[in-house]
Amino acid sequence: MGYLEILGQATLVVKLVIALLVVMSLTSWTIICTKIFMLKGAKRRAVRDMGAFQEARSLHLAIERMGLDSYSPAYRVAVEGVNELNRFEEYSSPDKGQVETVVENLRRALRHGVSNEVSRLTASLSFLATCASSAPFIGLFGTVWGIMHSFHSIGKQGAASLATVAPGISEALIATAIGLLVAIPAAIAYNYFNGLISHLEAELVNFAGVFLNRVQRELPSMAQA
Repeated sequence: MGYLEILGQATLVVKLVIALLVVMSLTSWTIICTKIFMLKGAKRRAVRDMGAFQEARSLHLAIERMGLDSYSPAYRVAVEGVNELNRFEEYSSPDKGQVETVVENLRRALRHGVSNEVSRLTASLSFLATCASSAPFIGLFGTVWGIMHSFHSIGKQGAASLATVAPGISEALIATAIGLLVAIPAAIAYNYFNGLISHLEAELVNFAGVFLNRVQRELPSMAQA
């Protein structure tokens, strides 16, 4: 008896359980494939832009270079800082207190930018965590239901035979297997992506620090301009 034939003979509840698991699997694999390209690209752009930022002769040139790729997470963090710096131009002749205020506001803006990027990068990861934790139990529910159905069939026929028990046990085991097939890749991907995002977050925090240091060096000349 093939797998499709076994599934065709399964009860409605088991079919619904398997259908739910298949939907979860397709969704999780879509997220996994999307995140692989997204995080690899974000990491490559962040490293590239960090180098370009440090090599540029001025803050203006650095932002101009980074602006060539608006998908870069480092560029998005830099935009938060630039928006805050634009407010600094409102001061015609800033005093020391105003400069310190600008620097503190800039620090908060960069922190906000890093937080926004991390939130963007971690989007949809909660679904992978949900699949990893709940799919085995959903499959187990299908298993329990299949076994209950088998015992019910035995009770109705009044005799236990392999022909009576086997279909229910088979559909039960298939539900468990599918639950594990959904959960294992989701758990591996979730942990892998969390590691990549932690590394990216450290890169962005480092970039924010370099950005702030550069602004503090160039702030006097910006004030004079």
